Amino acid sequence: MVGVTTGSYTLGPESGRLLVNTARSGLGAKAGHDLTIEVTRWHGEATVDTTDPAGSSVTVEIDAGSFEVREGTGGVKPLTGSDRREIEKILREKILHTGRNPMITFRSTRVDGTAESFRVEGDLTIVGVTQPVEIQGSLAGSRAQGSATIVQTRWGIRPYSALFGALKVGDGVEIRFDADLTPKR
Repeated sequence: MVGVTTGSYTLGPESGRLLVNTARSGLGAKAGHDLTIEVTRWHGEATVDTTDPAGSSVTVEIDAGSFEVREGTGGVKPLTGSDRREIEKILREKILHTGRNPMITFRSTRVDGTAESFRVEGDLTIVGVTQPVEIQGSLAGSRAQGSATIVQTRWGIRPYSALFGALKVGDGVEIRFDADLTPKR
């Protein structure tokens, strides 16, 4: 298996996936769905220094209007195409306010650890608010995988609720990534 070598790598939907997982809470939780949402338009760059992880960095820019619902689990009835479109509209208009904040950005400030277990600290800007975030990840062969939990209220985002507040999206949202870091030939 080929491993990651020192160098710069282009990131985006052509070489990886960026997913958002939400969970339900509240008295009406059984009526809703836990969602897997894919970011379909994003790009970035990872600079990897295999001898000195602190010399590594990553930047990512996300089109905030490119979130697409891929799966909804749980719930009283299956998620329909109409449900997906309504959720995506709510995300754009009421949660992320993409008209005013079309981009979400991440810029690393520190990288440490090993290929088997690395940590990336950085600044995440959502809805015009920048907060620090920590990502845990690992490299296996040429793949980088990892996740972070984003607490929406830290960015001033009020988690979505329905049924007069009985159904809520949990404040903590998991962001997962899986990217191929194969050098381009």
